[in-house]
Amino acid sequence: MMKSMIVLMLTALSIHAAERPNVVIIYGDDVGLGDVGAYGSEMIPTPNIDRLAADGLRFTDGHCAAATCSPSRFSMLTGIHAFREGVSILPPNAPLSISTEILTLPKLFQQAGYTTGVVGKWHLGIGAEDVETNWNGDVKPGPLEIGFNKSFLLPSTNDRVPCVYLDGHRVVNYDPDDPIYVARKIEDVQKKGSTQYPDGKTNRDAMTYYQSTHGHDNSVIGGIGRIGYMSGGKKALWNDETMADEFVKQAKAFITAHKDKPFFLYFASQDVHVPRAPHPRFQGKTALGYRGDAMVQFDWSTGEIMKTLDELGLTENTIVIFSSDNGPVYDDGYDDGTTVRTSEAESDRGHDGSGIYRGGKYQIYEGGTRVPFIIRWPARINPGVSDALVNQIDFMASFAALLNLEIPADEAGDSRNTLAAFLGQDKEGLPFMIEEAGRSGRALRVGPWKYIQESVSRKRKKPGQPAQLYNLAVDPGEQHNIITEHPEKADAMEKQLVELMTVPGIR
Repeated sequence: MMKSMIVLMLTALSIHAAERPNVVIIYGDDVGLGDVGAYGSEMIPTPNIDRLAADGLRFTDGHCAAATCSPSRFSMLTGIHAFREGVSILPPNAPLSISTEILTLPKLFQQAGYTTGVVGKWHLGIGAEDVETNWNGDVKPGPLEIGFNKSFLLPSTNDRVPCVYLDGHRVVNYDPDDPIYVARKIEDVQKKGSTQYPDGKTNRDAMTYYQSTHGHDNSVIGGIGRIGYMSGGKKALWNDETMADEFVKQAKAFITAHKDKPFFLYFASQDVHVPRAPHPRFQGKTALGYRGDAMVQFDWSTGEIMKTLDELGLTENTIVIFSSDNGPVYDDGYDDGTTVRTSEAESDRGHDGSGIYRGGKYQIYEGGTRVPFIIRWPARINPGVSDALVNQIDFMASFAALLNLEIPADEAGDSRNTLAAFLGQDKEGLPFMIEEAGRSGRALRVGPWKYIQESVSRKRKKPGQPAQLYNLAVDPGEQHNIITEHPEKADAMEKQLVELMTVPGIR
């Protein structure tokens, strides 16, 4: 009887082909839950995101799959936890991390007759395994090979080379007389006939925009030190301050071109990731330095996309999802005017991007994965607030259910159908969820309980992080480790976490 009721409920949530909504995912970069006004931010004005939240469903316990960028993006687009495939933060010359043979979120939408597009930061690798990516020809495999019809990218991330845009398979404004080379060592890009850029390690004066504080001192492009070395491509170089404008222009063009048929757009902003270089019209809009100003810029980008949907009469039947790839980080390699935290208890000039939650980017605490999570669909979702536990990794199975599509048993093994929660009809959401931070950080959420697995230090002389247990219902800030008070609960959750990590998928 219960099984029949569940089947009937899920069937009721699905749609007919003629009702297919457009889908837009607006994805922030290092944007914390506390960076948005609707979640309590008082020092960063975000009127557009706040309007999206007022018109949609705002989740208080919404998560990305990992506390770092590449793993979260991988999981969202594949329905597979990144740790299963060894995907971590990718270097500038990394090959495509998503197999072209597997089902992906854009491929799923293509099966339903959608046109698919990605605009913005990629950071999932480009090129074939064990083959040096050729930036002077067709740069592939990449997004087009995993299900996107249209692709306009920042290929890696804005603090990494190459500092050029990629439209489809080709570098924008490519000059064949100035070939592009990308490598980890400067000697590997010192090619005759290609523009040479200053090495930040030996020429710190070249970093005129602002200085690097750690790890961003290889090729200096536009007065900003980057990770990795490149040469060539002078005419193709992006302008950091106009990057948001370019991405918004591309997103608008995609939406306009495909307004008459269902489309899926993954809009991946570079804000508020370092190097923070908001357009001059946004500089000084907050008292938080370039980080706060970049968040205002991201709010503007969100507003421009919403305005385009309004102008084209698409708002009513368009699902807009607003979220982020991980929690906030402050000093992350540049002396950009953002106050450095000297301890976890101190906030950035009175502003805490994690809100009331502990930690942020790179960390296994809630601030690492609990991020802004808003879904608006005027045709089907009633505005409000949901405390349901939800995760981006479940987009695959949930959209499959909405679109009446079957996911093969061996695909998207970690993606579970939480469509009812996404639509506001299930107040509980996931019964359990894995959280990931780096190569060794793992945690398990079961209702209000959170178990953090003991970790191993990369530096063998130092001990790793001990196992921890928190009850978020009474201690949302994870300040009181109660593992000694509830050893049986900890043991049970440790066993469950190990089992979940061992099986190929949890769906």
